[in-house]
Amino acid sequence: MPLIKYIEANGTEYEADVAVGESVMQGAVDNMIDGILAECGGACACATCHCYVDEAWVNKLAGPEDQEQDMLEAVVEPKENSRLSCQIYVTEDMEGFTVHLPTSQY
Repeated sequence: MPLIKYIEANGTEYEADVAVGESVMQGAVDNMIDGILAECGGACACATCHCYVDEAWVNKLAGPEDQEQDMLEAVVEPKENSRLSCQIYVTEDMEGFTVHLPTSQY
């Protein structure tokens, strides 16, 4: 299981082993990491799992699909590296994958 890093807006860091095939959102929920609310349970319907993909990883992921892109238009403080963590699925080569969590979800 790759180790995924979650960094809160205040700089607090969490690490979690997340199973291949699980979403980055589910990894946060399963490990009780604050900052990813996941109110819709990963259905890409609420944007409460908004995160910022670390710059080192942005170009290693496929871009968001249409439904995710539509939801990203509703997030507070969007950035070019904004993603919904429910739409990022962990693969074997994501060891050390890092997301930053926005202040708006606390």
